[in-house]
Amino acid sequence: MPRRSDDPNPVLVSNRKAQHDYTIVERFECGIELTGTEVKSCRARAVQISESFAKILRNQLWLLNCHISVCEYGGKFNHEVHRDRRLLMHRKEIRKLAQTLKLKGGTLVPLRFYLKHGLIKVELAYCQGKSHADQRDTIRARESDMAIRRAMKK
Repeated sequence: MPRRSDDPNPVLVSNRKAQHDYTIVERFECGIELTGTEVKSCRARAVQISESFAKILRNQLWLLNCHISVCEYGGKFNHEVHRDRRLLMHRKEIRKLAQTLKLKGGTLVPLRFYLKHGLIKVELAYCQGKSHADQRDTIRARESDMAIRRAMKK
């Protein structure tokens, strides 16, 4: 398949739940190590990342609990649905992330899978958890912004 950068919708899947549950501190772009049938399933948008997270194990970055559905054309070469997948970042960036996680706590959450020059990339975010009060404040602010926009239209 030729690489195309003019795809009208390069976002394959996004994690909308992360915006609600976490305060996003910093975003990172990284590659992901996939097999052939996993790539086909990702391009078909058969991915669920709402419950997934990233972890640093043995100086490598891993995506855990990510569900990539089985490709219907894979046959006996299909992949395992819930396997741990390695994320590709520079060693310096991984070390910096590890230090941040040790000092401040928090978690690494995938925000979206998208295409970039024909390759599947993952937008990873360093996040801090929100309390229920913070979540309610976010909802109130969003609703007031929508009310202001409606009033401006009229």
